[in-house]
Amino acid sequence: MTATWFGYRDVPDDGTPARRWWHENADEYLADHGAFLGDADFRWGPEGVTESELGLLGDVAGARVLELGAGAAHCSRWLAARGARVVASDVAPAMLDAAARLDASTGVAVPKVESDARALPFADGSFDVVFTSFGAIPFVPDAERIHREAARVLRDGGRWVFAVTHPLRWAFPDDPSRRGLTAQRSYFDRRPYVETGDDGALLYAEHHRTIGDHVRQVAAAGLRLRDVVEPEWPSWNSQEWGGWGPVRGAYLPGTAVFVTTKD
Repeated sequence: MTATWFGYRDVPDDGTPARRWWHENADEYLADHGAFLGDADFRWGPEGVTESELGLLGDVAGARVLELGAGAAHCSRWLAARGARVVASDVAPAMLDAAARLDASTGVAVPKVESDARALPFADGSFDVVFTSFGAIPFVPDAERIHREAARVLRDGGRWVFAVTHPLRWAFPDDPSRRGLTAQRSYFDRRPYVETGDDGALLYAEHHRTIGDHVRQVAAAGLRLRDVVEPEWPSWNSQEWGGWGPVRGAYLPGTAVFVTTKD
């Protein structure tokens, strides 16, 4: 089924199209971006800034860590190599299959669980750290459930860190060139970006939240916001990835990383 319509409009979405899309497109996505992500590296977004540079998760040696929307578990593998007791979870079976192949090729294996980030199969207080780098949150209509689940499975004092497309980007076209520097849509337009098939079925959806929306959802889950990190585009990174690239990255933030704790 090919997409015959794409744009911004409200459509019924229970989150299940995300599982199908990431399952069906796993190999293509990893072929396009796997080399940049690194088989066992941890990048917080298309800027390429790494966890080793930012240290947002704290000291992970011996820590119980859960990655949501892990994809092929690049980040989890990096953490495991540094002594974390990490579990990689994702909703798409094909992504977890790719993770198993990378485990074998790198020699760094991590436990993997197929699960929806809105209903985690873990007991309360199971982890010291929960995180996601561009996973889960943009692809469901009810991200508040993800925050509640992250808070539930965290121990008291634990840390929930999540990276998303910077909300400011919603107002601008998905164009990394200078043409993408002109706002064309309201920042406050919360209609999702969707793609539908020739039968009208929803194939893909990406949901927008403002900075305030993210903060309110974190607070409602009983979490305390500690920091919001907006990585600058580094001089070494010349790649373009969707709407991200060095031209626009010199003017507009592309990623927002929210650091929260369960107090």
